[in-house]
Amino acid sequence: MSSLLFFIVLHGVLAFVFAGSSSLDIIARKTIQYEDNHAITFKEQGIWNYSTMLIREDLGLLVLGAREAVFALDINDISVSRSKVLWKVTEEKQKECTSKGKHPDIDCHNYIRMLHQMNDSVMYICGTNAFSPTCDYITYDNGQLQLEGKQEDGRGKCPFDPFQRSSSVMVDQDLYSATSLNFLGSEPVILRTSPITLRTLLKSSWLNEPNFIYMDAVPESEDSPEGDDDKIYMFFSENAIEYDFYNKLVVSRVARVCKGDMGGLRTLQRKWTSFLKARLDCSVPEPSLPYVIQDVFHVRHQKWRKSVFYAIFTSQSSSTDQSSAVCAYNVTDISNVFSRGKFKTEVAVEMSDVKWVTYSGDLPVPRPGDCINNAARTSGIKSSMNIPDKTLQFIRDRPLMDDAVHPITGKPLLLKRGPLLTRLVVDMVTAADGQSYPMMFVGTANGYVQKAVNYDGEMHIIEEVKLFESEEAIDVLRLHQNQLYAGSASGVVQMPVSNCSRYSSCLDCVLARDPYCAWDVPAQRCSRFPASTEHAKSNLIQSLKDGDATQCPITAPIEPKVRTLVLGNNIRLLCRPDSNLAQVNWNLAGKPLPYSNRKYTIYNDAILISNASSADAGRYTCVSVEQAKGKHYTKTLAIYDLREEVAVVVTDKIKTTLGIPNEIYTTSSGLIKPEEPPSVSKNQASESKWIAMQVALAMLSIMMACLLIWNLYMGHISPFMCCGRQPIKSHGNLPRMEYKSAGNDVMDSKPQMVSLCVTTNSNLEVTGFHRNGDPSTGIHLFKYITDESEI
Repeated sequence: MSSLLFFIVLHGVLAFVFAGSSSLDIIARKTIQYEDNHAITFKEQGIWNYSTMLIREDLGLLVLGAREAVFALDINDISVSRSKVLWKVTEEKQKECTSKGKHPDIDCHNYIRMLHQMNDSVMYICGTNAFSPTCDYITYDNGQLQLEGKQEDGRGKCPFDPFQRSSSVMVDQDLYSATSLNFLGSEPVILRTSPITLRTLLKSSWLNEPNFIYMDAVPESEDSPEGDDDKIYMFFSENAIEYDFYNKLVVSRVARVCKGDMGGLRTLQRKWTSFLKARLDCSVPEPSLPYVIQDVFHVRHQKWRKSVFYAIFTSQSSSTDQSSAVCAYNVTDISNVFSRGKFKTEVAVEMSDVKWVTYSGDLPVPRPGDCINNAARTSGIKSSMNIPDKTLQFIRDRPLMDDAVHPITGKPLLLKRGPLLTRLVVDMVTAADGQSYPMMFVGTANGYVQKAVNYDGEMHIIEEVKLFESEEAIDVLRLHQNQLYAGSASGVVQMPVSNCSRYSSCLDCVLARDPYCAWDVPAQRCSRFPASTEHAKSNLIQSLKDGDATQCPITAPIEPKVRTLVLGNNIRLLCRPDSNLAQVNWNLAGKPLPYSNRKYTIYNDAILISNASSADAGRYTCVSVEQAKGKHYTKTLAIYDLREEVAVVVTDKIKTTLGIPNEIYTTSSGLIKPEEPPSVSKNQASESKWIAMQVALAMLSIMMACLLIWNLYMGHISPFMCCGRQPIKSHGNLPRMEYKSAGNDVMDSKPQMVSLCVTTNSNLEVTGFHRNGDPSTGIHLFKYITDESEI
């Protein structure tokens, strides 16, 4: 356990030296939601797991491998499917898979896991085939995909388990693959399928429960003064054998083999004689277990010594607070560790079976793991079969290097807490300053692609785009001619590497610090760089390292928007900042809002005024402040004039009743025209409410009168008394009834004789009611009749 503690402490101390790296809490400047990404999508009903891609530029195709299907999609518009071929498992294979304990609906299908171009017309394809890996050849002719039906055993080429990581590359018609040889996944192998097939030894010192990630070839024979051979580099993670502790520790590795390796004559027959591996380091600023490699992208250069491998690493801590990192490694640095570094060797010690220490003895000649070069040829070693057994025995027992490979910058280019990073591609972009910048597109476990760049050690995430509606991991990323292709379990998305139209102003465009974009002054828009020929470079504004937007022209002031303040209501005023990095400030009448006041609730894109009162009226100004390299840039985003306005809107019917002309309506300030809305005070508002109440009472009286007339007309109420079928006469005159509205008489004020009738069906009778204690009024009430003989 002491070795583990020492390793962790040492790892943390080394990382602390580089503590100036980016914060774990770095956020993207812009967030583009799924509804706004304007991406092209492809998916087919019933087809899942779009995880294998092959770009055929010569055919204008994106060849897409999914579960039991292969598609040929238009590379410029993947929504256009030119051809499709199904490759399903047989019923027999599915039953066999199920009988071995695998899930029939998940495991026992054919997942396409490998696609490689062999020549202009033929591609090599492999699938899991219900835990029975199988390979075949596929062609595209006359606009149609077709399987050749020449099935081959796929063991060692394609994984049995559809969810197990594997890697492969085709080099000069030879297939290099890294996967498992058996059903249980317990026999890992790095295999070359060629006229002379080579593989790794089944020893834990060679491969110890590995998880294969990526492999690619580097043409190191080009311009090599030593006459060196080309190399194939492999990236994977495995359980460490060099640390003595109880629990397993996963470490990241890079390994290599020589392209011209033919195996040994007696020792290591049909095994790699050039296999070497080293630990891949990606130190983080805080003490932790080593991060584990997840994906690699090879940025090729015309001069191979300048080629770079970019890699994603994620924490292996069980903590819920997970983080990811991106480190970059120079091919030359990796090669130097293998060609000049020291080896580790195992020794027997007390209280332990073995312990790995630095080998300090003399190395045999030629150097173990070296490819056949000019020096070897001079000494009579023409191929690996001529290598002496002493050298082969050394490499058989000691394939691990003592030195680790460190990143170019000594620290991560990107270090981020949050959803884990899953896949990576890198585009080299030449900006307006003439420099080339590596633009990283990083897929996440929740379906986003983050667009990030490192400026002299400062990590800057330009934007993050949500590619899929659901939060699903991005399983594959490809980059081709300014287009990005992303695949997941449910579908595929195509999007451009940059959309400069998202930047709405010069300030927004420059502060984005996007190498693809620059502000075009004559056109007054953010345009793709390099700009079209009609605009000189002097007309473009771009500042990547400094984010200097002082050259931006002064913009016209924003026109205020008038909003109505309704007393007692909650009022929401929108204000969306251009950047997640900007701080939004609200002012009322030129003074900052008291954020501590519970009346105001500040959101990312708005402010909410609760229970509005007259004191909340005034001018609200929303201002964003964004910082770049120590400078603060202020931008007014919105201005609102919040006015308290109360107006009584009178309908045409009421205006006719009250004798008001149609082109006029009434407020407390008098009669005004509709195009001149009033602004009233509190007293005027009270008077207006009183007028409205009078109008309502007048209308109620009119409606009651109309209801009475309608009932008389329909016979619901008879003018004669129902009791004895005699009219009920009053014993006196009714009081004078007057109805007035706004000074106008609505009903006649003459005395009225009221006759009421009760039908026999109602079982009611009339009794006298004395108004104000005077029986002479003769107004009657109804009461229930309990005896039917009275009817």
